[in-house]
Amino acid sequence: MNRFDFTPYRRTTVGFDRLFDLLERQARAQGGDNYPPFNIERRGDDSYRITLAVAGFKPDELDITAQQNLLVVKGSKADLDDKQQFLHVGIANRGFERRFELADFVRVEAADLADGLLTIDLLREVPEAMKPKKVLIGAPKQLSVIEGDANAA
Repeated sequence: MNRFDFTPYRRTTVGFDRLFDLLERQARAQGGDNYPPFNIERRGDDSYRITLAVAGFKPDELDITAQQNLLVVKGSKADLDDKQQFLHVGIANRGFERRFELADFVRVEAADLADGLLTIDLLREVPEAMKPKKVLIGAPKQLSVIEGDANAA
């Protein structure tokens, strides 16, 4: 059994509903198809790269759609030419759809296809209003943004 029941934990936590939903959705998705294989790489504090192995796909056969908190990569191969006669087909020629849940404020910066690898660069940009602010006791009623202080939240 690879299904977790988060019901007991939902009663004692506040604000974690989205996290539990993501975990349950990921557990359901892992039982499915693992094609095409992919890597997720952290390239800095706020930059990431997703690399998908899409050997045999041309740029016009791939579709990348970025929505709020969701990145969808689809691949659809053109129908095989009737003139070709294959004795063995070992390269996957099937279409695929791969979905990635994105965190808040993450946007797609660039995409590139080279050597059978599709790379998608992601960048997290937190709006100024959402950054942690230092509150000083007895100070005037103005808050200042904390630069690089991860413990201030």
